[in-house]
Amino acid sequence: MRGFTYRVYTLLFSLLLSTFSFASAPSDWQTLRQQAKGQTVYFNAWGGDPAVNSYLDWVTGEMKQHYGITVKIVRLADAADAVKRIQSEATAGRKDNGSVDLLWVNGENFHTLKQAGLLKEGWAWDLPNWRYVDQKKPVREDFSQPTDGAEAPWGAAQLMLIGNVPPNVTLPRSASELLEFAKTYPGKLSYPRPPDFTGTAFIEQLLIVLTHSPQALRLPPDPATFSQVTAPLWSYLDKLHPLLWREGKTFPPTPARMDRMLADGELLLSVTFNPAHVDNLIDRKQLPKSAQAFGFTQGMLGNVHFVTIPANTSAQAGAQVLANFLMSPEAQIRKATPAIWGDATVLDSETLPTPLNEQLNAQKPAHQQTVPYLAEPHAAWVNALEKEWLQRYGAM
Repeated sequence: MRGFTYRVYTLLFSLLLSTFSFASAPSDWQTLRQQAKGQTVYFNAWGGDPAVNSYLDWVTGEMKQHYGITVKIVRLADAADAVKRIQSEATAGRKDNGSVDLLWVNGENFHTLKQAGLLKEGWAWDLPNWRYVDQKKPVREDFSQPTDGAEAPWGAAQLMLIGNVPPNVTLPRSASELLEFAKTYPGKLSYPRPPDFTGTAFIEQLLIVLTHSPQALRLPPDPATFSQVTAPLWSYLDKLHPLLWREGKTFPPTPARMDRMLADGELLLSVTFNPAHVDNLIDRKQLPKSAQAFGFTQGMLGNVHFVTIPANTSAQAGAQVLANFLMSPEAQIRKATPAIWGDATVLDSETLPTPLNEQLNAQKPAHQQTVPYLAEPHAAWVNALEKEWLQRYGAM
């Protein structure tokens, strides 16, 4: 029934799109669409999840069918690989015909490229589908850094814990409760080893709720105060690690590995940056229906992920049309569907016509506790925390 309903709303979307979405678009957008037709866009995106890869395959087909644009997905293990390629091309003087036309990015990778002047700016807010974007989300800044229209928001993410515990077990809803949970169930908890981005996010989450100087996290780390600001974090980890899986002497390499350990009963908790991920695991019969995504009552680290266009792109028009499609109600509804991907939308459903509003709201995860968003620290904290973590615990 859900599949039938989705197809009906997709048809309605297509009709609505033709009547009001592009009808009100400025003539220069129509010109841009004509320029984009026939272009090939090399979209560099993280390729570590089958659901994401399947969704991107669908995007590729839609762009070819409806816009005449060929999208080549370059699947990355880490967005930093594409960042290094863009930097290398700039060093070699390659000012156009770059190898990356659109890049899935946020955080320190965006900061690195923007600071070096390697991105197109001022285009994202002029896209027709920007009108639907939820301005209550941090869509104009990225890890406390202004985007200056150099990024188009694509999805929202929030760090969550996944619990698979007996009904009589209370899940931890704070850092102190998590430590007590680890004492009660020694060897049954862990987190991905930094620099895995989810593992680093877990450390940032603890820092946000434990530090006595939260305002310092909005700025780059100051060497003069770094030890003071982070002291509560390291004190907490020193107590937590001996209680973890393998006594904290080794850590799972990825969240996917933790998911398997959770399914096998080796762990009681896993960690994810996608609140709907637990719905996906349940749909795949990898977890029971009693499993749920949850977080601290105080809130959990959250952010928006974006797509950006390098300054030396060879398909600027095509990249903008693709970015606009990724923000469209059709693409956002499909992406938010738990059985397809379950990535949270960046759109404000109240800006959409009734049938699309209802369809988007229907995609909210069924096995998720809602908790407040906590803002990401400044992007420079990522490297600083990873470096310190590796010095303290990486050699164990």
